[in-house]
Amino acid sequence: MGSGVPIELLAHLRRARDVADRNYAEPLDLAALASAAGVSKYHFLRCFAAEYGETPMQYVTRRRIERAADLLRATNLTVTEVCSLVGYTSLGTFSRRFRELVGVPPTTYQRTQSGARIPGCYVFMLGLNSAIPEKQPGPSATYRRLDTTNHEETP
Repeated sequence: MGSGVPIELLAHLRRARDVADRNYAEPLDLAALASAAGVSKYHFLRCFAAEYGETPMQYVTRRRIERAADLLRATNLTVTEVCSLVGYTSLGTFSRRFRELVGVPPTTYQRTQSGARIPGCYVFMLGLNSAIPEKQPGPSATYRRLDTTNHEETP
């Protein structure tokens, strides 16, 4: 990416990003991700942001919201269930972040998605990661690119 991050640090940053990808639903903080990379948290924060264009916690938030969108689109789980499954403890925070990244509230997004839905009991029975196919994120992917055109905002 030409970010000026030392090449020997890139594998460590990828390792931390992989931890975030695998454990997005778990409580993650800067110290845990920096530990996975094997560097101090402030050095990690600077290098991660320089390489990927967002802070580690912005990355975790984006991954959680991407996964939530997948669940809202493909299952009949409630917004509250999805909120909990992707690692949020506050429905208000989840809804605010979802709207910031997707452009519409999670309830509106779910209502506008069509197609067959996987029953929530299967999601819980099979496990979250095996039940719903996940989109592969790109380093510069933003979820505002979701098809949110022609959706009316609710007052």
